[in-house]
Amino acid sequence: MSIKAEEISALIKQQLESYKDEISVEETGTVTYVGDGVARAHGLNNALQGELLLFDNGVYGMVQNLESSDVGIVVLGDFTGITEGDSVKRTGRIMEVPVGDQLIGRVVNPLGRPIDGKGDISTDKTRPIEHKAPGVMERQGVSEPLQTGIKAIDALVPIGRGQRELIIGDRKTGKSSIAIDTIINQKGQNMICIYVAIGQKASTVRAQVSTLEKFGAMDYTIVVTASPSEPAPMLYVAPYAGAAMGEEFMHNGKHVLIVYDDLTKQADAYRELSLILRRAPGREAYPGDIFYTHSRLLERAAKLSDELGGGSMTALPVIETKAGDVSAYIPTNVISITDGQIFLNSDSFYSGIRPAMDAGTSVSRVGGDAQIKAMKKVAGTLRLDLSAYRELESFAQFGSDLDAATKARLDRGARTVEVLKQGLHESVPVAKEVIILFALTHGHLDKLEIEDVLRYQNELFDYMDASHQDLEDTITKTGNLPEGDSLETAIAEFDATFQPTAKADNTAADTAD
Repeated sequence: MSIKAEEISALIKQQLESYKDEISVEETGTVTYVGDGVARAHGLNNALQGELLLFDNGVYGMVQNLESSDVGIVVLGDFTGITEGDSVKRTGRIMEVPVGDQLIGRVVNPLGRPIDGKGDISTDKTRPIEHKAPGVMERQGVSEPLQTGIKAIDALVPIGRGQRELIIGDRKTGKSSIAIDTIINQKGQNMICIYVAIGQKASTVRAQVSTLEKFGAMDYTIVVTASPSEPAPMLYVAPYAGAAMGEEFMHNGKHVLIVYDDLTKQADAYRELSLILRRAPGREAYPGDIFYTHSRLLERAAKLSDELGGGSMTALPVIETKAGDVSAYIPTNVISITDGQIFLNSDSFYSGIRPAMDAGTSVSRVGGDAQIKAMKKVAGTLRLDLSAYRELESFAQFGSDLDAATKARLDRGARTVEVLKQGLHESVPVAKEVIILFALTHGHLDKLEIEDVLRYQNELFDYMDASHQDLEDTITKTGNLPEGDSLETAIAEFDATFQPTAKADNTAADTAD
C-alpha cells in the first residue's frame, strides 16, 4: 500500500488548520527558606516588584525583595503549608483586590475575601493595591465640609472632604470611638465609608461591626480587617487594600471616608517583615523606607478636579503614642504627611472630658475652608477662649482674688468645656451644633450652673425641634445663620422657660451644727 504525496499534504494542512497556539512557558522557582510569613525563592530571575506568585499549596505571595541570587516574598495567607524545595511560579499579575458596590456592607480580609459568613462577593472588578496618587493638576482645593457630628471637632479642627486628618493619642483615649462616630454621622450624607482594622482583636472588630449595624451605618460601609493572629504581610497590605477599594468609588465621582486604625501596628508589621528579609534597620529598627510606606498611602486621599468627576477620599489615619510622646519616629512621620491632627489627651479623658481633644495641640491646616459659614461665625473665637481659659485656670488656682473680667473669662471657659463634652455615639447634626455654640458665644449660658449646661443644651434642642424647626432647616440648607435676630429671639424665648436646678439650702443644717 502506497501513500500519495497529496494525501500527506492534505493531512498536514488539516493539522495546521486545527492547531492552536496554546503553548505557555511559566517561569518557576524553588523555595529556599520559609518562616514568619516570609519566603525566599531561587530561579525567578524575571520577577517584578509587587508581582503575585503562586505556591504549590495554592497560597499567593507578593514579591517584596529583588536580590542578585533570589527574591524575597511576603506570603499572603497561611505559610505553614509551604516547605523548602516547593516550587513557586510567576503569575504575571500584580497584587490586586476586588472592588465595587458589592463589597458595601461586608467584612473582608486584606485580599478582599469575605469573612462575615454572608457568602461570596460577586464582582469582576479589581484594582491594584498600589496605585500612584493623583498629581497636583488632578486635584482641587478642599472646600466641602465632612461633618463628624462631634462638636469639638467640627468647631475647632474641621475636616473637609479630601483631607487627611490624623487622630493621635495614647492607648484607650477614644481614638477608634471618634472614627466610628464619624462613620455613623455620614448616614444620609452621600458618603461611602471604609474602616480598616489593622492588628485589632477579632472580638473588638466584631463589637465595632455590631455598633455600625445598630446605627444602620453598615449600609454604606466596608470593613477590612487583619487580626493579630494573621501573618505580618496581611497587616502590612490591609491599608493599601482599603485605599484601592476607596479609589474605585472616588474615580467614579463619589465621596469616600477611609479610616486606618491604626498605622502604628502596620508600621510594626512592616518592620517585622523588613528585618526577616534582612533589610538594613534604621531608627528604632524601622527600615529606611517607612516614611515612604505611609506617605504613598496617605497621598492617595484627595479631592479630584471637576474634570475627573470631583470625587473625594478623606483619610483619618490613627496613630497610638506612648505616654503622649508625639516626638517619636512614627508619630512625627505621619504628622508631617497629614493636614492636621486631633490630639487626644489621656488626662482629659480620665477626668471625664470626652472627646478628650487637646485644643492647644490639635489643628486643622484646612481650617475654615472646611466649615459652613454659620459654623465659622459662631466658632471663630472658641479656640482663643479655650486657650485663654487653660492659661487663666492654671494661674487662678494660686490666688482667690480675681477681677470681674478674669472671672467672666474663667466662667465662659468652663461652660465652653462643658458644651464640647459629648457622649459615645451621640452625633449632633450641624444645625444643632451651630445653635448651641451660638447660645454659648452670645452669653446665654453664662448665668447657668455648670451642672445645668448639658441639660440646657438637650432641652434647647427639643424646644427648637418643636417650635423653630424652620431655623434649623435654614442652617442645614443654606449653611448660613438665619437672617436678622430670629435665632437670638428663639433662644431668648427658651431661656424664659428654662428652670435651673434648685440649689440645696444648707442653712438649717449649718445652724444645727
